Amino acid sequence: MSNKLETRKKIRKSVRDSARAELKLQIIKARNENVLEQSASIVQERDYIKTDLYTAYDVKRGLRNSNGTGVLVGLTKIGEVIGYDVDEKGNKIPMEGKLYYRGYSIEDLVSNCVKENRFGFEEITYLLMFGELPSENELKAFKKYIARNRELPLGFPRDMILTTPSSNIMNKLARSVLALYTYDDDPDNISLENVIRQSIRLIGYFPALIAYAYQAKRSYYNNESLHLYNPLPELSTSENILRMLRPTGEYTDLEAKLLDLTLILHMEHGGGNNSSFTTHLISSSGTDTYAAISAAIGSLKGPRHGGANIKVIHMLKDLKANVEDYTDHAQVDAYLRRVLRKEANDGSGLIYGMGHAIYTMSDPRAQVLKNMARDLAKGNDFMETFELCEYIEKRTPELFAEVHGGNKAMCANVDLYSGFVYTALGIPEEVATPLFALARLSGWCAHRIEELAQGSKLMRPAYKSVMEPRPYLKLEDRVTTIPLADEVANESDF
Repeated sequence: MSNKLETRKKIRKSVRDSARAELKLQIIKARNENVLEQSASIVQERDYIKTDLYTAYDVKRGLRNSNGTGVLVGLTKIGEVIGYDVDEKGNKIPMEGKLYYRGYSIEDLVSNCVKENRFGFEEITYLLMFGELPSENELKAFKKYIARNRELPLGFPRDMILTTPSSNIMNKLARSVLALYTYDDDPDNISLENVIRQSIRLIGYFPALIAYAYQAKRSYYNNESLHLYNPLPELSTSENILRMLRPTGEYTDLEAKLLDLTLILHMEHGGGNNSSFTTHLISSSGTDTYAAISAAIGSLKGPRHGGANIKVIHMLKDLKANVEDYTDHAQVDAYLRRVLRKEANDGSGLIYGMGHAIYTMSDPRAQVLKNMARDLAKGNDFMETFELCEYIEKRTPELFAEVHGGNKAMCANVDLYSGFVYTALGIPEEVATPLFALARLSGWCAHRIEELAQGSKLMRPAYKSVMEPRPYLKLEDRVTTIPLADEVANESDF
């Protein structure tokens, strides 16, 4: 009997000790969180710079001029984006948007792929990297080079992806690109021939990197079945993506061609977009290809740059959840007004998929993708959602003027319809931005090659210090102003 009583006492003591330890951790965590909040508030106040100082020193915040145009920091032959003209007073004049890859309009490039019913991603990648459209023999050879690099290095999927999954596929993609440095026999050589080799290698690897990262994520974090398919060298980039993402590995020709079109439209957007500029900036230091591309991925991961198509998907979901009948235009108008007043969706006041930093009257990418998206909608019972996107495109400028006043030129951007296409293709939300990275990789590699070919100087922009000089304070004369984290509480605290 005494043994049983002793055992019960030990159990009760163990339970009390566990509860005390858990309470102790919670209190310490709460204390530390409070300390960090106070510290952040103090740092924010100390780092604040008055807005009028930027005007006084003529600082181009966000590398933008006062009229919203981008600051000219370089020259490029790769891509050109035209969305407005500028008059003699520096005012922006709206115009129909144009996008050129190496001097070819995006409409011409895409329409010929559609007309001949063939995949174009690899062909347009060749154009961006080498400066001319390939001959038939050149295209065959280039496709073979990419095909030879579809399969990841031996052991890489297991060691670098499957055993260390990430909840964010862009994070895993950046880490995987950095890890490929160690699988390269000549990683730091920045001669053009070596960088071209590395670029083709990465373009070949990316579908598998994205698909395996997604499969690892859904298996580890979502407890879903793991479906792994080897990439097939005879398939196009878009076919391999769909094959490796889907549990059955099945896809239709229309689906693959539409995804191919989406990738082409996202491949390049001039040197001034954040991730392409990042590529130029990092490459000017003379660093290796894997570091440069990983940095570009980090830039694109930011929600202000590469996450807009996901925000469109989320907005459409929120609209459908909060509008009883989204085929009723009056109800949709009421929802969009609430969005503009920051009363609906994420409270940002933005109707995602509408408006662009450069395009004013039209985004040529959106117009091209819209036509293909309509065909996909007809064959997959998504016509109501497609028509909803069309209505948002048509009505938003009018509602914006009604809510905010003015007559701002505003067009649908490519994200409105790429978000729809990804939803209709059943592409998971978390893969949307990685697919943007896969497409933009071709442009990044072209911009890296261009930067290295110029032999340009290290980019070193200037920052003006507005901190006044002050005398040094000895340690014993300093006053504590930022609270320090408490040490682990003693047992006596409890």
